Amino acid sequence: MLIEVPDSHPRAQSLRIREKLIDGFDKGLVAKAGLIAHGRGECFDYLIGEKTQIFAENATETACVMLLLAQHPVLSLNGNVASLCPDEIIELGKVAEAPLEINLFYRTKEREDALLKHMQEHGAQKVLGLGNDETVQIEELQSKRRIVSKRGIFIADVVFVPLEDGDRTEALVASGKKVITVDLNPLSRTAQKAQITIVDNIVRTVPLMTQMIKEMKNYPQKKLREILTNFDNKKNLQAALHFILQRLKELS
Repeated sequence: MLIEVPDSHPRAQSLRIREKLIDGFDKGLVAKAGLIAHGRGECFDYLIGEKTQIFAENATETACVMLLLAQHPVLSLNGNVASLCPDEIIELGKVAEAPLEINLFYRTKEREDALLKHMQEHGAQKVLGLGNDETVQIEELQSKRRIVSKRGIFIADVVFVPLEDGDRTEALVASGKKVITVDLNPLSRTAQKAQITIVDNIVRTVPLMTQMIKEMKNYPQKKLREILTNFDNKKNLQAALHFILQRLKELS
């Protein structure tokens, strides 16, 4: 059960996010390690001012372009994403015309069932990677994340993998796929290995992506390709780190 947080609380938004994760844990959606991962990310959210900064906007814009230009885009979900923004990720999947696929490191039948039920309760019509969906294994991975849908990640050219672990990001890139991630830590292996890294909070990123894609659907192909060509992920990560350094100097 979610605890009501008053608007007057100075950490209201942060506490509401935590409550969603705790509720997700109680429902069997979130693994214990997922709670730890969130705490680590929350620290970096403080460092970027808990706002979507320009470097995040640039990466988000480019990520939207990559999804629009993809032949077979897929949105990959774990327990944290499903707990934090289920409605928003479903809406993103609709506007991006990209199926949702659950992919778990700590994979059990109980978690699969809980996640499928949770997403369906929020209106998801189809969720890949679970139940009777036909799966195959990615050779580059040893963990249970190697199990992917034949109709989803296996044939995808672009995979959106928010709140991801580095080994799967590396494996997906090694298998020839373009990877978009959302990671508040610009130093993580995931952030460094993905083709596009959005250094921002997932609860801000997903609604912004939906808004941007709706606008970009009217853009000419030439403009979309120019945005993609002009983006440099390493430079954008450097901009994020520079922002954090400057902010720490100001705060100190």
